[in-house]
Amino acid sequence: MDDVKKATDGFSRREFAAMTTVVAAGAGCAKAAPATASVDLQVKTPDGLCDAVLIHPAGEGAWPAVLVWPDAFGLRPSFRAMGARLAGEGYTVLVVNQFYRSRRPPIFPDPVNFSDPAVRAQLGELRKLLTQEAVMRDGAAMIRFLDGQKAVNAKAKAGVIGFCMGGAMTIQTAAAVPDRIGAGCSFHGGSLVTENPDSPHLLIPKLKAAYYFGISGDDDAKDPKAKEVLRQAFAAAKLPAKIEVYATSKHGWTVTDSLVYDKPEAERAWSEQTALFKSALV
Repeated sequence: MDDVKKATDGFSRREFAAMTTVVAAGAGCAKAAPATASVDLQVKTPDGLCDAVLIHPAGEGAWPAVLVWPDAFGLRPSFRAMGARLAGEGYTVLVVNQFYRSRRPPIFPDPVNFSDPAVRAQLGELRKLLTQEAVMRDGAAMIRFLDGQKAVNAKAKAGVIGFCMGGAMTIQTAAAVPDRIGAGCSFHGGSLVTENPDSPHLLIPKLKAAYYFGISGDDDAKDPKAKEVLRQAFAAAKLPAKIEVYATSKHGWTVTDSLVYDKPEAERAWSEQTALFKSALV
């Protein structure tokens, strides 16, 4: 695993070996999943060290890079599993702790009650540091790190995926390094279109990426105009974007540890992601 040597400087050989694992993506499936290799590490950014997990197909090779921004509950087993599944499809995946400026994973104790005012207050404090400029710095640093790995085919376009608050982060990343990001996916993304001068949708003219947006039914009900604003912005930028409302699914439906996880619709969303990446990350 020479490809992660720089990121793991400071760890002993034994510690490094302990962090490195080979896993089967999509555990529980009847069909054997491709083996993947993973390592926990810290990525250097302009603002500090970001906890992350790097996952790619087992064996020698180089694959297109994909950056994953988790939802508001951060880097945890469910996102590691999603990263492994994606790596099994032929990508080198980096799943990050977007809250690294404040705390290391786990971000919240398990289980967590998001309706608890104390939890919501904590999240509000954590999010204050995730300004648009900060996320763009982070996104550029993550892609730069990925491009330095032997397991990454830097000649192929990179992808970015975001869930909940991570949806906006995909746009911010794609705007920070437009020449590298070829495709983005946002699932039940929050605050994609706002009235603020730093609304993520205003960055779309900077993008060079194809996009897929999966919007939950309840999010759409709260802001039905957002999808049309996104469509118009991508059309004006002459960029392909598929925007769908999952009418029967609730915010968070794609994440396996969510109380509203909807497996059939989550699999439909995954298939859209797979199709986009196969066509765009070349």
